Amino acid sequence: MTNDAFDDSAQLRLEIAAAAARLVAQDGADYGSAKRKAARQVLGDAPNRPTNRPNTLPDNDMIEEQVRQYNALFLADSQPARLFQLRTIALQVMEALQQFHPLLSGPVLNGTAGPHDEIYLQLFAESAKEIHIFLLNKNIVLDMSESPHFKGARYDAVETASFLWKNEGVHAAMYELDDMRGALKAKADGKVLRTDIAGLRSLLAASLADGVPAAD
Repeated sequence: MTNDAFDDSAQLRLEIAAAAARLVAQDGADYGSAKRKAARQVLGDAPNRPTNRPNTLPDNDMIEEQVRQYNALFLADSQPARLFQLRTIALQVMEALQQFHPLLSGPVLNGTAGPHDEIYLQLFAESAKEIHIFLLNKNIVLDMSESPHFKGARYDAVETASFLWKNEGVHAAMYELDDMRGALKAKADGKVLRTDIAGLRSLLAASLADGVPAAD
C-alpha cells in the first residue's frame, strides 16, 4: 500500500468513526450497527466504494474515543451527571446481586454513557437458573435473550436477563463460575473491560472528588 493509500484509509476510518460516534451518542446505536450505517453515510453505495481495503473500517476503540470527544464537545453540561447517575444505580443493582459476583462492563464503566445508554452486568453462578429464580423472587419482570460470550465466538452465547431498575434498563449476562477466571484482567494496552463493586465505588468516589454532581 502506498503512503497516499494508507493516508486515505486512515482518514476514512476517522470519518467513519466520527459518524458512528454521533449515532451512538445521539440515537443510542450499538457500535456494530453504528459502524455499518456510518460507513454507508461516508462511503456511499457506489459499487467501487473502498470497503475492501484493509483497515478501512474503524475498530471499537476508535469509535469509543470519538464518542468521548463528542461528549466533551456537545454534552459537557449533562453527560458527567448522567454517567454518575447510571453508575450509582449500577452500584445499587450490583450490591443487590452481590452473591452472584457482579461485574460492570460497557459504556457505564468506560465513561462514555449518555442519555440513551443502559447498564450492562455480568453475573456468575453455578447455574443461570439460580440467578433467574433470585430475580423472579424479587418480583422483577424479566425479558430473556442471549448475549455473545465475552471470551469470544468459540464460546457459546449466554442467557441474559433484561429488566428495569429505578427506571433504568439493566442487562445481566449470566455466566458459569469458571468464567470468572481472568475476567478482571486488563487488556495488553491497560484498558479495563469490566470491574467489580469495589472498582465501581472507586470510580464514584473519584467523580465526587472532582465535583461531578449526580443527575436528578
